[in-house]
Amino acid sequence: MLKETEIKSKIRGYIIKATFDDIKKITDKTLIFEEGVLDSMGLLFLIEFLKEEFNVTTNDDELVVKNFESINNIFEFIKSKLK
Repeated sequence: MLKETEIKSKIRGYIIKATFDDIKKITDKTLIFEEGVLDSMGLLFLIEFLKEEFNVTTNDDELVVKNFESINNIFEFIKSKLK
């Protein structure tokens, strides 16, 4: 199983690649949607990335802001799905 730092690094790398945003601006606590890093279409692509990279599927009832608002939250979501 991947370590926390590896998972967060992969998520951060995906967001940076998808948005062409500066790595220094995106921290584990950055509120990705509130700060306009990703929009609703970006969320769909993020969910597809999580499925391909971590074999994590997202159910409709899991599509809540809490699960995807930051890298920390996305990590916790992935961790809960991998148990």
